[in-house]
Amino acid sequence: MLQLTPHLRILVAIEPQDFRRGIDGMAKVCRQSLASDPFCGTAYVFRNRRGTSIKVLVYDGQGFWLCQKRLSKGKFEHWPRSADSAVTALEAHELSVLLFAGDWSGARGAPAWRPVTPPV
Repeated sequence: MLQLTPHLRILVAIEPQDFRRGIDGMAKVCRQSLASDPFCGTAYVFRNRRGTSIKVLVYDGQGFWLCQKRLSKGKFEHWPRSADSAVTALEAHELSVLLFAGDWSGARGAPAWRPVTPPV
């Protein structure tokens, strides 16, 4: 099972990808285009050229998960953009919004870590 926890590192590929690729093809994109190791447990998120489908690639220690979501209507219009990088990082709550074709940039969440102070 794939879980989106606050500690999960999530990288989103800016450029659209060819979705005819399977696990090995997407892992190759991670290594070559994103300059990242697909075996490190990071969740990689990709979008197709038409913007109607996304894929998530994750290695869980035993094998790869390749999940796909295709919208029956509409597009993933609020995709991250970056002028200087091929990849951008998202928080888990931002990815949750993105998976439902929402505007992830407006999603606000609590910080991933905050100090706990005992009551006096």
